[in-house]
This record gives sequence, C-alpha cells and structure tokens, in this order.
Amino acid sequence: MNYLPLFFKVGGSPCLIVGGGRIGTRRARLLRKAGARIDLVSICTSENIRRDIIESGGRISERPWQSDDIAKEYRFVVAATDDPEVNTAVADQAKLKAIPVNVVTDSSLSDFSFPSVIDRDPLTIAVSSGSASPLLARLLGERIDSLIPASYGMLASLIGEYRSKVREKFKGIDDRKHFWEKALRGSVAEHVFSGHQDQARKLLDSQLEQPVTELNQGEVYLIGAGPGDPDLLTFRAYRLLQQSEVVLYDRLVSQEILDQINPDVEMIYVGKRRADHSVAQKDINQRLLDYAVSGKRVARLKGGDPFIFGRGGEEIELLAINQIPFQVVPGITAASGCASYSGIPLTHRDHAQSVRFVTGQLQDGTVNLPWDQLVAPDQTLVIYMGLNGLPIISKNLIAHGLSADTPAALIEQGTTLNQKVHISTVQCLPEVVDKQSIKPPTLLIVGSVVNLHQSLNWFQPDL
Repeated sequence: MNYLPLFFKVGGSPCLIVGGGRIGTRRARLLRKAGARIDLVSICTSENIRRDIIESGGRISERPWQSDDIAKEYRFVVAATDDPEVNTAVADQAKLKAIPVNVVTDSSLSDFSFPSVIDRDPLTIAVSSGSASPLLARLLGERIDSLIPASYGMLASLIGEYRSKVREKFKGIDDRKHFWEKALRGSVAEHVFSGHQDQARKLLDSQLEQPVTELNQGEVYLIGAGPGDPDLLTFRAYRLLQQSEVVLYDRLVSQEILDQINPDVEMIYVGKRRADHSVAQKDINQRLLDYAVSGKRVARLKGGDPFIFGRGGEEIELLAINQIPFQVVPGITAASGCASYSGIPLTHRDHAQSVRFVTGQLQDGTVNLPWDQLVAPDQTLVIYMGLNGLPIISKNLIAHGLSADTPAALIEQGTTLNQKVHISTVQCLPEVVDKQSIKPPTLLIVGSVVNLHQSLNWFQPDL
C-alpha cells in the first residue's frame, strides 16, 4: 500500500492550485465542496473554475506562477499546469516549505493523490488506484456510486442525531453494536430508503423505549430473484440479501445469484419440481415464522417475481397473522426477462395489443386452462411451467381455434449463459422439444411476436 487513506478536514483552510485547466477545474470543484478556501494562479481561467474560487472565498491571479506564490499558510498545493517544468518547480518549492503537494501529471512528485469520490454527505466513500490508473478508479467509483442510493446520506445523518441517546440507553459496546446493526439492516434503514424519515425516527424512539431483551424481533424479506441473470437483481433485493442471516431459496434461483450471498449465511434449499417437493408449502411458511420469532433476518428467495405464480401471497399470510414484520421485493418476472433476452417483444403494434400470463401446471399437476379465452386475435400468450404439459397445451390450443402454424418459442434457462431459444409452431414445437435435452426453467411464448426473434435477438450467450 503506497498511500495511506485519510479523510482530511479542510473546511476554511487555505490551499493553492497552480493551473486552471480541465484537471485544475475538477480539483477546485472538489475542494470547494469540502469547504476549502482556494487561491488560483493561472494564465488562463475558465468560467467554471472562477466561480468555484470566488465561492470558496479565495483569490485569482491571472499570470505565470512565481516561486513566492507558495506561502507557508497553505495546507497543501496542487500543481495542475500543462508544463512539466512548472509542475516540478511548484512541487520543489512546496516541499522546501514542508507543504504537501499533488502533481496531477507525475505521481512520483506527489505527496498525496485525489481519489474518486462518492458523496453521500455526511457519508463519503473514496476510491484510489494510487495514481496507477485514475480512469480505473473513476470507473470503479461510478460502479459503487450506482449501487449506493442517495438516501444513505440521510441515514448517516439520522444516526448522528441518535448516537448520544443510544449511548445513554446501552452502556455496553456490544449492546450498542447490536442495536445499530438491527437499525441499519432493518426497518429503520428501509424507512429512510423509502423516503419516510419521520417513521424512521418514530421507530428509533420506540425501540429506545423497549427493554433490551425485546429488541431482538426478526423480519422476513420476500425477494424476487428475477429470471436468472444476477445483474437483473434490484438494488433492494441485493441489499436485503446481504443483511440476511438465513436464506430459504427455490430451485429456480440461479447459482450465480446464490454465489453473491455471504458464505456465512445459513442457506436452506426448499425447492420444488414436478412430483418432488423437498419441503411442503405449509412447512416453508412455518419455517419463515419460526426463524423470525427467534430474532433472525430471513430472506425468502424466489425465482422471477414472488407474486406472479410464485406463491408469495401464501407465504406471507402466516407472517401477517402473527404480526411478523416483512417486506416484499418484486423481481423481474420470467416473462419479461426471457422475452427481452430472446428478442421477442410481448406486445407490438403490428402483432399483439395484449398479453396474457397463465401457468401450465395447476396445484394437482394437471393442465386445465380456459382454452377459449387463450385463443384470441392480436394476443401474446405466455405460459409458465409449461414444459411437461406442452403436448396437451399444443393440442388444446389448436382444438379451440388457434392456427397450427402460429409461431411458438420455448425459452430454456432464459437470461443466463445457458439460454437456448427453441422456435417452431404450436403444432410442431412439442416434437422439436422432444428431440432436445431441455433443462428447466423454461417459458413458452405463443403468438406472431415470436417471428421478431430472428431480427431482434441481441443476447448471444455463446459469445
């Protein structure tokens, strides 16, 4: 580690920037936001840097740099000119006066570097490559920036308001740690993230009034994992997974998503497949309740969206009856994800003005659908869990008036690197599929929109 990461308080402190170009302007903006008083020496200045210098309370000298420009009062100096000789001279003069210096074009002459900053005031995150690759640091900073909601700053401010109260309530360090972990990983934080700061304050106040032994109530997160691609997880889903202590997951949750969960979390498989339910539904419901009552943060992770053929409503009914706190996090349903990754729009002005979702497997394992309603003009039909019943589905759709030549697609393991799209007609698709070794999950799409697959198919997992 060539640089020691520090957060330096510069509010009201004088500093000097030599050079008012593009990089000098970026440095001035950052320093002004941190509250520094900035002086600038530069032959040319832009309107942006002039505004930052004036707002900081500093002065502008539009002329070549001189050695006596570096006064002992400066906390640090930035050399940002296009002339290496000037930058070197600035660095030498600063070091003679024991003033830290940053040379934007030469890390070997610099005492410190400027990181890429993620600003969630009062929360600040900095990423640095030690001047090896500022672009890489900025790209990584942008990545982190996209993952951290702006409300984290509000959460940090709220914590600051309550630190003294929590210290008075909990005398032991471990008790304070447990309290804050629960607040930051539970309902208090979620209220802030949802924009309900008043409710977060009321919840903190009520928790501080409770006996310590009653603060260990658990919570359940019903989370939609999406169709398979881990990049399709929502920010909230990812955040709640990381703070969970127990995860109950289904067969349709991809391994790539499971790999993102903390390895210390207790993982429990409760998946189901045709005629093989590893755990009965009522037992899953009871487990969620039992873990929450014991004080655990429990994630119920389901493929797709938990409220679209996912039995999510059944699983939280028992929690609601027992007044267990829970959250429902929607996921990208298989219909939307698989269609998008296959280049098959579910609606299109020239093909379909409506779309219908049905499940190809009822609770008793049969396929008994309202066939007359499914055969409609200008409609896309999406059938979940229709692989095993495909011959029956094909036969009944044709028998109830759907043209045998209607395009149909069976999407296998959609949105993942194992995705395969089997294209045929309603009449011939069962035969096509029968010759393949199909691995679920699958999704069936019926309608003329399937014809758009050839021209709109953008996802190439083989590449």
